[in-house]
Amino acid sequence: MIARLWHGITLTAVADEYLKFLRERAVPDYRGTPGNRSVSLMHRKAGRIAHFLILTHWDSMDAIEAFAGSDVEKAKYYPEDAGFLLEYEPNVVHYEVDGTAL
Repeated sequence: MIARLWHGITLTAVADEYLKFLRERAVPDYRGTPGNRSVSLMHRKAGRIAHFLILTHWDSMDAIEAFAGSDVEKAKYYPEDAGFLLEYEPNVVHYEVDGTAL
């Protein structure tokens, strides 16, 4: 199993609205991709900035490619992200999950 981790930053003032967007648009997109096992959406507010992490688990890199495209290291963004994110981090990170710890 492969874990994929994405990070994004918004202003705290729009964090709740962005969280709603992620729940309604991004999470169903992840879950609707064959080979996706789970989606964890995390966030924290730190002063005027809010951080978001999306941790997903996948059956394989092929499943991730079906979601993200041929360059699996490249972060996937939605058009609506432009109204929220302060920057576009270019890459995500992947980790192999040690099944003995599950």
